[in-house]
Amino acid sequence: MRFVDLSVAVEPSPSEPVPVEITYVTHAEGADLLGGPAGLDRRHFPDGKGLSLEHVTLTSHTATHVDAPAHYGPLCEGKTARTIDAMPLEWFHGHGVLLNCTNASERPVSEHDVRSELDRIGYQIRPGDIVLLHTGADRLWGTPEYFTDFRGVTREATACLVEQGVRVIGVDSFGFDAPFQKMLADYQASGDQDALWPAHFYGREREYCQIERLANLTSIGRSHGFTVSCFPIKVKDAGAGWSRVVAMVPEDDQ
Repeated sequence: MRFVDLSVAVEPSPSEPVPVEITYVTHAEGADLLGGPAGLDRRHFPDGKGLSLEHVTLTSHTATHVDAPAHYGPLCEGKTARTIDAMPLEWFHGHGVLLNCTNASERPVSEHDVRSELDRIGYQIRPGDIVLLHTGADRLWGTPEYFTDFRGVTREATACLVEQGVRVIGVDSFGFDAPFQKMLADYQASGDQDALWPAHFYGREREYCQIERLANLTSIGRSHGFTVSCFPIKVKDAGAGWSRVVAMVPEDDQ
């Protein structure tokens, strides 16, 4: 069994529009911190060192993360939308399907793209599958272009998968919909509200979760027959939670 890390790091990066701040407390500083309440400092610790610590400032949508229905709107399927800590754990561990969406088009991934790729790999979606969309956008991680140069996924492509029983869909780009500036420009040109976050807002009608900012999908090496683990961190009443997404691939694919 191979374990493939499909996540980007939580780190200060030009790819993050909201800056990530990490303050590292050294082992020596940790000794002062731990000993302070008792009037001790690093001189009293073995080798002058205690325990290290990090202070991290970030959003729930930093790095690789899972979006819950509560992120898309207050209601889902006519009921209060569930937050990330309320989602069923069984949604986040299951059979994985990798769809190659790396054609040269700059438009969002369409329903036709999804169905054509499923035909090409000869696979029929099963309820509970975790579908990963490989667009190639992760190659821009670490650059400002990661925030602006990606395809996104259409509402119709999302619905195509959800209506077949998929509850978790992941993508290797900054966001699930088209880049912010493109959606806003489309709305300004047309006045059509459907131009704004259509795949996200579909989650007000049908319950599903997105994984954004996946990476390293090519290392899976197969289109199906592997397992995905993508449990989100349990952030109370939040619309998203960070995840260390991992693919578990049988060695017989070598």
